[in-house]
Amino acid sequence: MPQLGRLDLERLCVEYYAACNAGDAAAIEACFVDDAVHYFPLGGIGPLIGARAIAATWVDAVTRLDSRWTIDHLIVDVEAREVVIEWTHWKPMSAAHLRGLEVCRFADDGPILEIRATYAAPATSDVHELGSFPYASRGYAVDPPLVPGRADPGHATKGELT
Repeated sequence: MPQLGRLDLERLCVEYYAACNAGDAAAIEACFVDDAVHYFPLGGIGPLIGARAIAATWVDAVTRLDSRWTIDHLIVDVEAREVVIEWTHWKPMSAAHLRGLEVCRFADDGPILEIRATYAAPATSDVHELGSFPYASRGYAVDPPLVPGRADPGHATKGELT
């Protein structure tokens, strides 16, 4: 079996985030092995166990919060079949956003086995990001993305974006 290359792993991550943005449960599930686990910081919503539970959670977030995600930075370890994704989870309906990291571990043939998420700030804040980090000047998203078929969220989710 050929080893997944860097571009394969990047493509799989982009496909997962696109499926989340589309709120497409079947497409999200297809990104995972059936018994995948998505871990979260202690006291959070997880762990989510199984592709179906992971998909249902993100579809619910899209429905309730108009959630949208951006991939802000990727680090790929081909030999370990792991990708670190620095991301932003935009929540336009509540004028909030959350920045964090995920370590994604992939099966030999591509689906995600495990995600370990961490957040950039205390969960009690409406804006979750690193204090004083120069997001805009580093090329990070500073507004939620436009998603086809969904309303323009405007620019209501400003935090300390410098």
